[in-house]
Amino acid sequence: MFRPPRRDGPHWIVVAHTEEMHCCNKWKREILVPLPHKVFHFSTMALPRKVKLLLLFLVSQMAILALLIHSYRNHLNSLSTREEPKPMHVLVLSSWRSGSSFVGQLFGQHPDVFYLMEPAWHVWMTFTESTPWSLHMAVRDLIRSVFLCDMSVFDAYMKPGPRTQSSLFQWETSRALCSPPACNVFPRDTIISQAHCKVLCKKQPFEVVEKSCRNYSHVVLKEVRFFNLQVLYPLLRDPSLNLHIVHLVRDPRAVFRSRERTAMELIIDSRIVMGQDRQKLKEEEQPYHVMQTICHSQLEIYKAVQSLPKALRRRYLLMRYEDLVQDPLAETARMYKYAGLKFLPHLQTWVHNITRGKGIGTHAFHTNSRNALNVSQAWRWSLPYGKVSQLQEVCRDTMNLLGYRLVRSEQEQRNLSLDLLSTQSLFRQFYQEG
Repeated sequence: MFRPPRRDGPHWIVVAHTEEMHCCNKWKREILVPLPHKVFHFSTMALPRKVKLLLLFLVSQMAILALLIHSYRNHLNSLSTREEPKPMHVLVLSSWRSGSSFVGQLFGQHPDVFYLMEPAWHVWMTFTESTPWSLHMAVRDLIRSVFLCDMSVFDAYMKPGPRTQSSLFQWETSRALCSPPACNVFPRDTIISQAHCKVLCKKQPFEVVEKSCRNYSHVVLKEVRFFNLQVLYPLLRDPSLNLHIVHLVRDPRAVFRSRERTAMELIIDSRIVMGQDRQKLKEEEQPYHVMQTICHSQLEIYKAVQSLPKALRRRYLLMRYEDLVQDPLAETARMYKYAGLKFLPHLQTWVHNITRGKGIGTHAFHTNSRNALNVSQAWRWSLPYGKVSQLQEVCRDTMNLLGYRLVRSEQEQRNLSLDLLSTQSLFRQFYQEG
């Protein structure tokens, strides 16, 4: 009676070796193939040469098949454990009237970027009697959902019923919502006019926003409604996100001058910033109180970054609006490099043209061609020195740290040849150390 061959006997052939990990130990494993029974049954018999060759051929084919099966299993395992690259998530963190719309457009016009401008506007307009700090969690959760392209988060802040993409605040500033797959009117790789997009793409269903978001390697959100960095710590550590922060700051005197020109458009936001303190303040004191809150928040964000672990500090980029408009091509290139974007030739041309126009712009909230350098200096000839002096008192610490020199007289303020940007502040030290 024929007995099955033993595993360690001569009836098995080793065709390959593999290594496997079990817990913390590495095991060496042999792949064995049993030889056909008849080979051993007739092993003592004298077989014709042709039969022997046939048997050897069959054994070799079985060995090859075993190797193929083993390789295929390894390939499947590697596919199951391989992670797809995460999108880059960039938060442009700033305050009102700081040039953040311009920086948002620098990102938004890039063909690899899905961009939204101030999605948290919907949260603030829903809770107009609240305060920035009590709304922080809701704003953070909304930002996280949008970064992950889950637009159902807006259900809590929009009226029920059918919606179009134009339900989003300032949706037309997003080139991604003006080009495929959201809207087929404009090609994806060209500079798109907001005015034209607003007319031709406004009726697209709201569902295309999420579809479009998932079609890009970079998701960039611009937000002005965070007043400290601590609320963002969970997002910086969230494994589902690849969050990087661009912190844009601007000379508080220029911010103040711009806010004066847009006071009515910002009235609800200003009331939320003041909270209950508004009842205690005289009307003429309110703008300075708002600026004091904004300056303090920008200072605290900057300081908080320096206490982060080095790995997280690398996810933070500080930019001054004044540096950007003085050398727009170099600073945009630096920002793109940080975000992992290529500075394409047509974007270089657009950046040059949009920052070297005439005048100071036709609309406060639109990004159009203007002399950006003159815009950054407009406060020096348009603000009374009394207001400048009062503002410097409430924002002194922030200005000193971020490299904005104080003026001590009206003559210094009006002297445009006097450079008020410091290059020796902690602002520069941060980059040398980081």
